[in-house]
Amino acid sequence: MVFSSPVFLFAFLPAVILAVYLASLFRRVQLCNLVLLVFSLVFYAYGEPKNILIMLLSIGVNYAAGLLLERFPKRKRLILSLCVVYNLGMLFVFKYLNFAVGTAGRILGRTFSFRQIALPIGISFYTFQSMSYVIDVYRGKCAAQRNPLSLALYVSLFPQLIAGPIVRYVDVEKQIGSRRMTLDGFYQGALRFAAGFSKKVLIADRLAPLVDTVFAGGLESMALHWVGAVAYALQIYFDFSGYSDMAIGLGKIFGFDFAENFDYPYTAKNIREFWRRWHISLSSWFRDYLYIPLGGSRKGRGRTYLNLLIVFAATGFWHGASFNFLFWGLFHGAFLILERVGFGKILDRLPAWLRCLYTMLIVLMGWVLFRAENMTQALAYFAGMFTPGVNDLAVLNYAMDGQTWFCLIAGLLLSTPLLRKLSGLRVFRKSARIARPVCLLLIFGFAICCMVGSGYSPFLYFRF
Repeated sequence: MVFSSPVFLFAFLPAVILAVYLASLFRRVQLCNLVLLVFSLVFYAYGEPKNILIMLLSIGVNYAAGLLLERFPKRKRLILSLCVVYNLGMLFVFKYLNFAVGTAGRILGRTFSFRQIALPIGISFYTFQSMSYVIDVYRGKCAAQRNPLSLALYVSLFPQLIAGPIVRYVDVEKQIGSRRMTLDGFYQGALRFAAGFSKKVLIADRLAPLVDTVFAGGLESMALHWVGAVAYALQIYFDFSGYSDMAIGLGKIFGFDFAENFDYPYTAKNIREFWRRWHISLSSWFRDYLYIPLGGSRKGRGRTYLNLLIVFAATGFWHGASFNFLFWGLFHGAFLILERVGFGKILDRLPAWLRCLYTMLIVLMGWVLFRAENMTQALAYFAGMFTPGVNDLAVLNYAMDGQTWFCLIAGLLLSTPLLRKLSGLRVFRKSARIARPVCLLLIFGFAICCMVGSGYSPFLYFRF
């Protein structure tokens, strides 16, 4: 079940909001937690019910590990090691084993008889959340959770279960035990959810057909290849940040405050800044639980550069079991090293607009690696970006219609803090009380109209 599906919007979401707010009338947060947990498990089991057993097993193992860490402090390194091996082992089996067997077969020139293992949705997110909980208990940053239902709610909470952000237990520990659901929180959450929903449906989904067409190949146009790369950069940003906005909004509705996951990454002036703004929860996770334990930048330049390559190789593979994701991660890691070696000082002397242009060029090239199905397709796409076609403008006009141009331009504007700056003007602050509710209604109406126009009509789910 995805947030933009009619069954979520018009059946699941109203039901869970009604149930949780009715439970809140009893002023017992544990009752609200139980209701949220039940609905979260239903949400996860909707697509493939048997996968819920894998998640419940993960919750049970990490719950037990947390208790054992406190009970046997002299054995806590062994306990942590076994728990990390279990979590990474489960992630490897379900996400990377197919890839590993296929790669081994190609290297050895053999075909292995092997049953493909289906990937449980959200396993990367809830595995990393579980690991952060156990590691933080080991480090003494938080106490082990005694109530298994509370830990289960933290791991399975449906707003951030499928597409993040990666929420750390230390950040929501107090909120699980004590929080308030207010009308103001509901309003702010609904507004944020609507904004994220609109990002996903009105921009990301509208640009997807163009991206699919360009990356499928066959259209010889240098201009179209560049437009396609920009369109994909906007598609993945508005899709991912849209889901993060929806998760943050849903969290506010139920009394949770999740950290921001994106901060206008396409306005970054170098790759290092880009990674401070893009998928913040993942970047900070790898920094705190992998980069720093490896030694960070404390053991000399050579070790620092090696640590960066390890972290970004892991970042690439985290996104998917394919070599193009690995190369995408190493590509970013290489430019981070280049900026540390001395290129960063050269960049600092350049005008801000030129630094932004450099960053976007590197990011766009990286997105081609990320989007391509394999390196052959990626190299062919790179060739298309730098090979002038015979009828560039004609091909571009053939592939682009008015709606696509509008979404592309709107995406470029909305990926900058322009609207945030405009909303801070005095004239807008004075009319905020009127503008915000009207804006909320318009966003919902626009999004629903877009769904209906795309064939996703809510009325199909009601029969009279």
